[in-house]
Amino acid sequence: MAKSKRAKVVSLTKTLKKARPAKTAHIDTIRECVDRYRFIYIIQVANMRNNLMKKVRSDWATSKFFFGKNKIVGVALGRTPDDEYKPNLCKLSSCLKGDCGVMFTDSPLEDVTAYFDAGEVAEFARAGFESTIDFIANQGPLDFPFSMEPTLRQLGLDTKLNKGVVELVHDHKICAIGDVLTPEQCRLLKLFGQMIATFRIDASAMWTDGQFQSLTPYQMDQQQ
Repeated sequence: MAKSKRAKVVSLTKTLKKARPAKTAHIDTIRECVDRYRFIYIIQVANMRNNLMKKVRSDWATSKFFFGKNKIVGVALGRTPDDEYKPNLCKLSSCLKGDCGVMFTDSPLEDVTAYFDAGEVAEFARAGFESTIDFIANQGPLDFPFSMEPTLRQLGLDTKLNKGVVELVHDHKICAIGDVLTPEQCRLLKLFGQMIATFRIDASAMWTDGQFQSLTPYQMDQQQ
């Protein structure tokens, strides 16, 4: 009887061997950036949006950004004074916690923070965001096309059509301060034009010329 191809055993060692060259290449790339650029920043991004981050990368085309793979970045920089790639990089490596990124650039702190401060963008909240407002949809006619009425009812609003006009039968509290928003609440807030999240980048630590500096990060209570 022929052996089933579906029961084929794959050696895990083969998978590991393929992964190592990629990790080594990533470590080498990061160390090349350490040698090339004057400044390294650990950056925190509140309410990440890919389209906005793409613009940041475009504006800083001569710089390099790395997100994710904190462990590999930590290995590249060094985790202890004995294995750090350059003096005090292990201190920078210790800041690689949670959702953060690394920015390599030749621009000083003043230029970087000025750009980040000017780059705040109001955004619609996503599920899991903690609401910063109380928002109530008031009873009466709503400025939506009649075709939206079934969707509004599915989202929890008590609506009806009155001669082709969408009406809210009674006041509806969509969210309160401190609510951890559901997808339905986020959809309603977007329909009512409520941008309560803010895309923002902040530098929490810096390294340059062998010197490490911890920076006061923006208080991102609404980070998502």
